[in-house]
Amino acid sequence: MAEVETAAEAVTATTPEVVATEGGAAAEAKGPHKLHRQWTFWYDIQSKPKPGAAWGTSLKKAYTFDTVEEFWSLYDQIFRPSKLIGNADFHLFKAGVEPKWEDPECANGGKWTVPCNRKATFETMWLETLMALIGEQFDETEDICGIVASARQRGDKLALWTKTASNEAVQVNIGKKWKDVIDFNDKITYTFHDDSRREKPSRGGRYTV
Repeated sequence: MAEVETAAEAVTATTPEVVATEGGAAAEAKGPHKLHRQWTFWYDIQSKPKPGAAWGTSLKKAYTFDTVEEFWSLYDQIFRPSKLIGNADFHLFKAGVEPKWEDPECANGGKWTVPCNRKATFETMWLETLMALIGEQFDETEDICGIVASARQRGDKLALWTKTASNEAVQVNIGKKWKDVIDFNDKITYTFHDDSRREKPSRGGRYTV
């Protein structure tokens, strides 16, 4: 776990904007492959919280990027789920959106969740989802906030966050597409962040595909 935190801290030693600009300038002659939008990697290495600490204090922004080359460098060096142990999360969200319920883009949203019982499957599904997101493969891409990879002792999981939970048609289309992307055949469920905030999640989730 120290490997992930040390590497991520090395990245954040310079602001994401500065690093991205310098990287882009260095690679300009080679023609970097620009993405449709900027994305940000976050990480959350959870330990026992200090008394009175607010939720999310362990959540750290790592790097904002907008080229294919930057993505692969970051993924290969840091953001592989195989580097996660214990209670820890990796996040990839659209730049400007924080992976928190309180963020305006997430406040009225929810998430599709997929359990991952094998580390190899966990890593493959995470990578396939990352590539689908930065490659704009979802028809409802504007409704997607980002993806979370959570390593837990009781079982790893992925969660795809979206911003308009009440729009069932959009969420069902996103859920079906995601299952195709990660080649997942079992049923998955969608839960509203509002339900989770109240600690009264609907039994079995709001939507299922």
